[in-house]
Amino acid sequence: MTEQETWVLASHNPGKIKELEALLAPRGIALKGAAGLGLDEPEETETTFEGNAALKARAAWAATGLTSLSDDSGLSVDALGGAPGVLSARWAGEPRDFDAAMRRVHEALLASGSEDRAAHFVCVVALCGVDGAVRHYRGEVEGEIVWPPRGEGGFGYDAIFQPAGHDRTFAEMTAAEKRSMSHRGRALAALLAAEFGR
Repeated sequence: MTEQETWVLASHNPGKIKELEALLAPRGIALKGAAGLGLDEPEETETTFEGNAALKARAAWAATGLTSLSDDSGLSVDALGGAPGVLSARWAGEPRDFDAAMRRVHEALLASGSEDRAAHFVCVVALCGVDGAVRHYRGEVEGEIVWPPRGEGGFGYDAIFQPAGHDRTFAEMTAAEKRSMSHRGRALAALLAAEFGR
């Protein structure tokens, strides 16, 4: 993989592109975002994080012929049978309203009658090489759901997720603090270790 100097990130999220550029540039990889290449976002039709990540990476590879990177992530709540899971973004509707999605999680927990607030974030990164083969790297972080939401940072469900061993939500942490323990950070660390020997 190291001979490939340009990779495509199958994402239209500028924040994600910036974060990954910083990690890959020291390894001689120039990263191009899907939006900058005029690539459409494929519909996420798979039922697993691995499936959706691979679908997006393969679509970017098919359009460009370049090594392509993508991720799929979400929040899984134990008492809700793992929901919202791969449907995490869709729980926020269109346009994305994560305040509504967090309320929906809270209301579903109340309706469940369970006192269990255990949850975990999952991120699966898929890397599709120039040969079309896909490798997956998974990262998870355990924690619990808190209510009401706390913190102004982060995004998505961060304001109701408190990682295990901490007394602040992801939204109350700095970006660097969150990145040091996040599901995406762990998945990317696994990718970097496997592809570049760290």
